[in-house]
Amino acid sequence: MLTFLESFFHFLHRHFFYFIIASYILGGFFPRFGLAIRDTDFGTFRLWGGEGIKVSLSLLLLSLLLFNAGLGIQKSELLNLFRNPRLLLVGLTANLSIPIAFTFVVSYLMVLWHNPDEVQNILVGLALIASMPIAASSTAWAQKSNGNLALSLGLVVFSTVLSPLTTPIGLHSVGFITTGEYSERLHEIAENGIGAFLFLSVLLPTLVGIGLHFLMKRKYIEGAKKPIKDVNLLNLLVLNYSNASVVLPGVFSEPDWDFLVVILIITGGLCAFAFFTGFVLARILKSSGEERSSLVFGLGMNNNGTGLVLASLSLAGYPSVMLPIIFYNLVQHIVAGYVDRKLSPDRF
Repeated sequence: MLTFLESFFHFLHRHFFYFIIASYILGGFFPRFGLAIRDTDFGTFRLWGGEGIKVSLSLLLLSLLLFNAGLGIQKSELLNLFRNPRLLLVGLTANLSIPIAFTFVVSYLMVLWHNPDEVQNILVGLALIASMPIAASSTAWAQKSNGNLALSLGLVVFSTVLSPLTTPIGLHSVGFITTGEYSERLHEIAENGIGAFLFLSVLLPTLVGIGLHFLMKRKYIEGAKKPIKDVNLLNLLVLNYSNASVVLPGVFSEPDWDFLVVILIITGGLCAFAFFTGFVLARILKSSGEERSSLVFGLGMNNNGTGLVLASLSLAGYPSVMLPIIFYNLVQHIVAGYVDRKLSPDRF
């Protein structure tokens, strides 16, 4: 049995890029199980008496990614992160500024598009992408490519801690270039907090994982590294399949081809530019290979799960704004799979 599992995970690591694509195809054609994952509800969590957040299976899987990353962190990397926070500060600044600047460029390039309402939907979707913290799943990709987990977790946690400030900045910034009701809705959303969701899905599991790492003996941590990495890969596949199940069935059955193509081009362009910027900044700052991996995946991947929650709660009457968020979520993992193969072609 052990030999079979070792062979399976070896195969999974080697061909993970293709497993990612397969998870999206399955979500488009066989969405029932993916929707069940998103709809499974374990109750409501309330932070300091505020607005409750539904504890779904998707949220728990997202939290597991960060718990595993926290458990697998290196103490030396964590200490070095605070001794030399330059990469962390650069990454946090770039994570906010790159998508906002890209959205401004898109608003000018799309001025002649035949359907102004579609342009507004795209810009609002990009606003939600731009204003979100760095994705928890970036830690799993950084872990897979043997990146610096302390830097990866630092980017996720600090971008989340700062989100009460940065999320309104992102939403207000794009709100000034959108028009009519779309602009009004963005400014309204910018005034609402998402503290409970961010605390439950990001901060709490990360701190618990790091705490357990410091409490456990080194030999147990070392023995758990490979199983943790394997579990995170399966977790990523399940989350990707579940997200794809929400939107891709409708896209497959009733496609609006020109709208879908332009969304794919724009979100793909933003994603590729963000990953490329990570490589450029790593080279400029002369970072190590491990730091480069964490910076690249951190800049390229945003927490679109949070964006989708905001869209479903505050923009229920504008379902098309969810398409750019979903597409970016799909594209970022495909690009991440490609980047991972380039960063570590011979590591499993």
